Amino acid sequence: MGHIKWSICIGISLVFTSFVSSQQISKADLIRMSPEWTGERFEDGRPKVSDDLLNRMKLVTLEEAWATLRGANFNYQYEGEWKEVHPGEVIVGRAVTATFVPGRPDIHKAIDKKGHEEDGRIKAQNSWPIDLLQKRDVYVVDHFGLVVDGPSIGDNLANSIFAKSGNGFIYYGAIRDIAGMKELENFNAYFKSYHPSHHLNEPERRLNSTMIAINQPTRIGMATVMPGDVVLARDGGVVFIPAYLAERVVKTSEVVRLRDMFGHQRLREQKYTAGQIDTRWSDEIEKDFSQWLNDHIDELPVAKEQIQEMLKTRTW
Repeated sequence: MGHIKWSICIGISLVFTSFVSSQQISKADLIRMSPEWTGERFEDGRPKVSDDLLNRMKLVTLEEAWATLRGANFNYQYEGEWKEVHPGEVIVGRAVTATFVPGRPDIHKAIDKKGHEEDGRIKAQNSWPIDLLQKRDVYVVDHFGLVVDGPSIGDNLANSIFAKSGNGFIYYGAIRDIAGMKELENFNAYFKSYHPSHHLNEPERRLNSTMIAINQPTRIGMATVMPGDVVLARDGGVVFIPAYLAERVVKTSEVVRLRDMFGHQRLREQKYTAGQIDTRWSDEIEKDFSQWLNDHIDELPVAKEQIQEMLKTRTW
């Protein structure tokens, strides 16, 4: 076992050195870490899932997304038990990530020095990832659940996040100034707790957290998040969807949604029994479903083009 432990230590050391020296992952490395994505990318290498898919994703349920990801052997993409600024507002967008660790002055000063002198960053570390946000991004932050003297996002940074992205954030830790955030319309944020204090960011005197990574893989509770993942936050839970699986999640959800609508209607009409609907459908029911899709194609909560594609390819 000794050689295994030694290999792990070397790996952790290399990763940590990379964090301190570069903090933000290179475009080449990000592309290497997401080889299944073959579509458009941002300049920094993040996958750029289309706006159309993001729009359609807003109707996907957590259960539908989770089931599709589980079927693809992605077992750690969900984290629950969140608080919300505006309960009920769905958040969908592309992840920009940041990772904090408990504060350590020597590392903090080294990262500050490089950020200010070499990378052209300004002010405190907690504002750096926000400067990178683009429209429809979601800021995803691992602040290791810190509460007292932990909040690194208040209403000022929330306004900046919203102005840049038109979106909210997912914050594994405590926030502050929630009253000010509630003034933002069409905005939501998921967070673990609230505290009126603020984070301590002075390595010479008061320091409680250091940001070691921007746009690198990070952990949010029991979920692993990659930059460019599609964030789906609703009903108190968050699913982080690998970019290359976003289309599969959406299409599967749309089929399930339509089949549920059809099945519920036929059950209310008592045309079929619960036993017939709640199991593999017979050829007769499948034909009825196809006819129902044709008859209601302009009324259903899925675009006509997607329904026509379903009917053509029978993707169910």
